[in-house]
Amino acid sequence: MKKYVMAALGGTVAGVLLSTQVAGPLIAQEAQKSSSVYEQLDLFGDIFERIRGQYVEEVDSKKLMEAAINGMLTSLDPHSSYMAADDFSDMQVQTRGQFGGLGIEVTQEQGFVKVVSPMDDTPADKAGIQAGDFITHVNGESVLGLTLDQAVDLMRGEVGSEIVITVAREGTEEPFDVSIIRDTIKLTAAKGRVVGNTVVVRLTTFNDQTYPGLQEEFKKAVEELGGIDKVNGLVLDLRNNPGGLLTQAISVSDAFLDKGEIVSTRGREPQDSERFNAEAGDMLQGKPMVVLINGGSASASEIVSGALQDHRRAIVVGTKSFGKGSVQSVIPLRGDGAMRLTTARYYTPSGRSIQALGISPDIVVNQPVKKAGEEGTEAAAAAAEAEAKARTEADLRGVLSNDSMTEDEKRQYREEQERAAETAKLRDEDYQLAYAVDILKGAAAIVPGAADPAAPAEKPAN
Repeated sequence: MKKYVMAALGGTVAGVLLSTQVAGPLIAQEAQKSSSVYEQLDLFGDIFERIRGQYVEEVDSKKLMEAAINGMLTSLDPHSSYMAADDFSDMQVQTRGQFGGLGIEVTQEQGFVKVVSPMDDTPADKAGIQAGDFITHVNGESVLGLTLDQAVDLMRGEVGSEIVITVAREGTEEPFDVSIIRDTIKLTAAKGRVVGNTVVVRLTTFNDQTYPGLQEEFKKAVEELGGIDKVNGLVLDLRNNPGGLLTQAISVSDAFLDKGEIVSTRGREPQDSERFNAEAGDMLQGKPMVVLINGGSASASEIVSGALQDHRRAIVVGTKSFGKGSVQSVIPLRGDGAMRLTTARYYTPSGRSIQALGISPDIVVNQPVKKAGEEGTEAAAAAAEAEAKARTEADLRGVLSNDSMTEDEKRQYREEQERAAETAKLRDEDYQLAYAVDILKGAAAIVPGAADPAAPAEKPAN
């Protein structure tokens, strides 16, 4: 017994001695680091005073300090920045869904402003601005060398005023100017429609209105079809959705998941990690769904598509997403400003980070780019009209009647043909969406008990 006690005591003493031997250099190193930090702060103070006292023109001390703070933050990554009081106020308004501007989500790359995505039905969208465009000049002034916030400030202005931005686009030899009239941006976070027996809900952003909007639009579409039993599936359109609130991304994902992890975030320290799980309940009641994404789908959009993809709850269709896999915390500061600081990375349920990689679709479908003059021409209109008027067997005089269907069955059959024609027309307007609708129509046709509810019922054998 004494041997065990001695062994334990000996181990303890050795541990104390070892700790003492290591602690000495560690304390010295920490003291040296602190001394170095204070020296750097003294250097900063010296430079600040030199600028205030000797710069060729008088400078605004507040602006100088804000620029220094912003420079420190933007040196970390493209998404960390300082927001002055006005900028912070603007950001809070944007999350509520209404603000003034052009209607584009931007980031910074290679010193220029890069468009993550234009927002639906905004001045930038109507002017033809595309995801991936680079903005090189604003009203003839180069943005090269400016911080992202400074470049954004150049693009702000009075509603109704004109702005000319110079755009460099891949596949275009020379940059070109685009004139845009600033307007009040009212974001409708969710827009629903019915295509055949498929519900289509487009989410344009993730703000306070997104999840309630999804619920409302889905409910209206289901009522239009005559109940959930008439629905063959859902297309969740996240194309050109630049993201937004993490809480809304979790709520949207949870709407279609009965259980399991939605997303996890991991910060610098293990205790800062968080995991968010789905609660029971699927508004779609297990029916198939497709998620549409493209290069303008970022952040919260990638959280939703990644969660639904990992749980095999949805087929992801389109092109690779933007690849923003970091979480920013907005920290209010003295003086009514705030700091946007990257505090964590997020991970999909399978444990993958999509930072700089993006979400890869299960089925890659490119959106064909229509060339100038390809649509809307007189020849195209004439061809469409001729096709619509083409004679069929049913148009012939004295045609035999179809005796295999009742009048109700014939009516249902004609309605089915009209829905198929509607989907075919959609291919010309939005090929990716038409592809998604076709997937759900095919799934309904091959899954037992999930056939198209509007299709003619099978006649019982006599």
